[in-house]
Amino acid sequence: MQSVSGVDLDIVERGRGRPLLFLHAGEGLWPQRPWLDALAQRFRVIAPVHPGWGRSALPDWMSSVDDLAYLYLDLARQLDLKDAVLVGNCFGGWIAAEMAVRDSRRFGRLVLAAPLGVKFGGLHDRDIADMHGMAKSELDGLAWAAPARGAVDFTKLPETEIAGIVRGREAFALFGWKPYMHNPKLKHWLHRIDIPTLILWGDQDRIVKPETGARWRDAVPGAKLETIADAGHFPHWEQPQAFADRVASFA
Repeated sequence: MQSVSGVDLDIVERGRGRPLLFLHAGEGLWPQRPWLDALAQRFRVIAPVHPGWGRSALPDWMSSVDDLAYLYLDLARQLDLKDAVLVGNCFGGWIAAEMAVRDSRRFGRLVLAAPLGVKFGGLHDRDIADMHGMAKSELDGLAWAAPARGAVDFTKLPETEIAGIVRGREAFALFGWKPYMHNPKLKHWLHRIDIPTLILWGDQDRIVKPETGARWRDAVPGAKLETIADAGHFPHWEQPQAFADRVASFA
């Protein structure tokens, strides 16, 4: 555990080389899956567990993605990161974008993989699937190109790990409940991102539709958009080597 601005964070660190700060999805970090080792072959990967997920503390004053953005900017300063790669998927992509519009000085590249956080459609358009309002089987069918890749036998997990997953789901709802999984102001500040940015999308993502990636590309100055085949909302989990290759090639 590492204390950052008074918040105790569980941080997984693996690999050597250029630092890469990875911000995980609302589903959690899942460092035991092969994605982390694939990235760690090229980078020093620093992957904090968000406050409220797993063993990381959730202070009673912390309730917005703004708070998380400032916390991780403090973490980057505390670790004295220089020319680091900032990568976020899903909820973590939202946090990374909030960080980048505020202060990108410690980062040389930004990778947003199917980020939440922005609603480009109209008031009644459903840009982001209602992940809290559907059965898990339906959610898995939208989130994964092949849902069997994400199957977890929860009966074989220790109670401490299950408790951490439940805490994470509560925290995910807390940070993204209203307005649902986005910040209405963020899209108006994306022009402030001043580092090279790669938007990555799984071509079978049905949580946030792939065409949304083009809207992100157009909103972030100079950004490029790439898709990963046979992947849904979590391309680093479904296609870990392809994901690591895209990040390394861009960085």
